[in-house]
Amino acid sequence: MDLYETPARNLQDFVIGHLQPKQEFLAQAGKAIDLICTFLRENCFKDAAPPRPRILKVVKGGSLGKGTALKGCSDANLVVFLTNFKQYKDQEVNRKEMIEEIERRFREFQNKENNIDLQFELSERPNPHGLSFTLSSCFLGDSIEFDVLPAFDALGQYKKGTMPDPQVYIDLIKSSSSHPTGEFSTCYTELQRDFIAGQPTKLKSLIRLLKHWYKEYVHPYKAQLRKGESLPPKYALELLAVYAWEQGSGETDFDMAEGFRTVLLLLQQYRQICICWTKFYDFKNETLALYLRNQLRKPRPVILDPADPTGIVGEGSRWDLLAEEAKNCSAQKCCLPHWNVPMTKEEEQSYCTIL
Repeated sequence: MDLYETPARNLQDFVIGHLQPKQEFLAQAGKAIDLICTFLRENCFKDAAPPRPRILKVVKGGSLGKGTALKGCSDANLVVFLTNFKQYKDQEVNRKEMIEEIERRFREFQNKENNIDLQFELSERPNPHGLSFTLSSCFLGDSIEFDVLPAFDALGQYKKGTMPDPQVYIDLIKSSSSHPTGEFSTCYTELQRDFIAGQPTKLKSLIRLLKHWYKEYVHPYKAQLRKGESLPPKYALELLAVYAWEQGSGETDFDMAEGFRTVLLLLQQYRQICICWTKFYDFKNETLALYLRNQLRKPRPVILDPADPTGIVGEGSRWDLLAEEAKNCSAQKCCLPHWNVPMTKEEEQSYCTIL
């Protein structure tokens, strides 16, 4: 069924019937991921000379980790935290070697009798951020896109539901000063995952709908991109959905079409967007407050990653192309009146310049 031909009143049924993976698939995918993670923990670096690196933990992110996977289009990030990454610099300098070791072990796993097929996509970058592969199996009935990313355990013994010590972010800011935005965001995958995974079920359904819209109607705009250009990531849509819901509804049961239309409106007015959350960091620490204010004064749109204040999600991307398709979508059957939401949270308005 085509989204643009779906009446607004039927959007919730559209998500459930066409976008939401079956529970059987999610359960089998979870088992396959657990099998892979166990294999990595037990086999990576087993031939290395002492003191050999160890895997501290493997954190599952991506749509499967967040609970926003699309039927027929699932992805997961496996972030591997290593004992030999003592600081951000180690992650930057040594990740290629770690990725090569992980790839070797995956190829061993591939050759075992486990009914799982792995197809690798090797990066041509001299220092890649991770290893990409596709997992399929006889019992999944579908494939899953994976990125395996070695990372420094910046959070340490993080307790779910708590705010990290401000010093964690002060160290991040110092280490990121000469790097691209969000360079070390993988270190905070656990927080990114929990921020979305903890949202109400229907809000995650709205996120699925937006990701489907992106895949079907925005992704073709890639043909218009020039060298070095990119579309804003789907993560930006996830965060805009959360913001729209917080400001416009806040109810666990809401009208799906109104939520969808509200995010489309935000996209059309992207030059006014200035958003951050204070779930994992806030303005109470003087050093952090100064940094956050400077971030929020940057050219819009500004959507600070709720887990990583150095990351402005979609910075430098072609937001105009998303806005163009959002305007087109707003004229289709699937749209209704929207929630009235501000482009900037009230408490942040004093930090955001009007551009």
